[in-house]
Amino acid sequence: MTGYTPNEKLQQLCALRHCWLKNQELSPREPVLPPPKLRPVASFWEHFLQPGSVWRLQTFKLYKALFPDDKILETGEIIPLMEEEPAGHQ
Repeated sequence: MTGYTPNEKLQQLCALRHCWLKNQELSPREPVLPPPKLRPVASFWEHFLQPGSVWRLQTFKLYKALFPDDKILETGEIIPLMEEEPAGHQ
C-alpha cells in the first residue's frame, strides 16, 4: 500500500484545520481595530499611570523624606524616635 487510508486522511485534515484555526486567533498584541479614542480625563489617567511619565516623576519629587517624630497626615501615625546606641564598645 502506497497511500493513506481515508480515515488517516481525515485525521490529518482535522489536525491541519485545528492548527490553522489556532494560528488565526489574534493575541492582544495584534488587535484588529485601532484602540478607541480616550476622553480627556481617561487619557490623563492613562498617561499618568505609565511608568516613567513626567507626572509620576513630579509627584514623587513632592514627597519629602520622613524623619523621626514626623506625623503621617493620612493615617495619623507618628514615626518613632530612633534608639540611641551605647557610646562605649565592649
